[in-house]
Amino acid sequence: MEKPSVPQDEKSRLETLKSLNILDTLPEERFDRLTRMAKRLFDVPIALVSLVDDNRQWFKSCVGLSVNETSRDISFCGHAILGDEVFIIPNALGDPRFADNPLVLDEPHIRFYAGCPLNINGHKLGTLCIIDIEPRDFEKEDIESFEDLASMVERELVALQMAILDELTKIPNRRGFMMLAENSLSLCNRQNIPAALAFIDLDNFKPINDKFGHAEGDRALIAFVNTIRKFIRDSDLFARLGGDEFVLFFIDATIKQAEAKIDEISRLLISYNKEANRGYEIAFSYGIVEFNPESNSTLTKMLADGDSLMYKVKEKKRKNELTTKGHSTKYFVH
Repeated sequence: MEKPSVPQDEKSRLETLKSLNILDTLPEERFDRLTRMAKRLFDVPIALVSLVDDNRQWFKSCVGLSVNETSRDISFCGHAILGDEVFIIPNALGDPRFADNPLVLDEPHIRFYAGCPLNINGHKLGTLCIIDIEPRDFEKEDIESFEDLASMVERELVALQMAILDELTKIPNRRGFMMLAENSLSLCNRQNIPAALAFIDLDNFKPINDKFGHAEGDRALIAFVNTIRKFIRDSDLFARLGGDEFVLFFIDATIKQAEAKIDEISRLLISYNKEANRGYEIAFSYGIVEFNPESNSTLTKMLADGDSLMYKVKEKKRKNELTTKGHSTKYFVH
């Protein structure tokens, strides 16, 4: 048996997959409808929307199988995502790569397989695949129809992605943040893992728009986001809540550790402002709160407390006229 290789873009591929927040979710009619169509159109017993995770393939939609995942090491879809074309195995028993595969020798006794890669943002996240327990050929017209169905699956995945991503900065929007962070917060609660949330608001952003135009304001937002993305860990969640408001959710970090990270981001922005020299400086204020099962047990409460603390910082700046360009002003509680 030949195990599937790992794609060269594996890290970013998995990041894209996980950003959809689709793994281990309940069945959805928009995907089930397409697998039913594939099963009926090609007269096969099994049709799947399969997503290839780091060590498994998980079925978002499954017709004809009683399980919802298998090991990536024995998956046919793991091979399919390595190429651009429909991956076809007319007779698995006659193919040395698959003849002794457990999925061929045992249930579901795969003989014919066809998998069309699902391409999102240049990354192949999984496949639309069909399986038969008898060998068969797949003609050119079959392939074209199959690709059409796979394109429909891709459109549903793109729609899902667009619903949770900010169009300008390509980081999660408020809806995406709430979806992704809820799972992280539940994990922190169950495993007693520390976490902290920083509510961030850019300083003097309106004057940038007023003086330099909204296009330059957009460039400032993108520069701010790119600066932070270079620094934070994969496990940290960064989102744009709207306008010039952002949130950073630090997983497995105490409030002091989160504070140190924010200070480092401030230093990175100082360097950026000096190098960019665009006629304005990007700076921010923030309020930071620590996850606490008793006092700060929900995302809504943490966001509200972080927002309130951040505005205290803004008010302090106004009263004391201490706006310092290129520096953030901080405020935090336990």
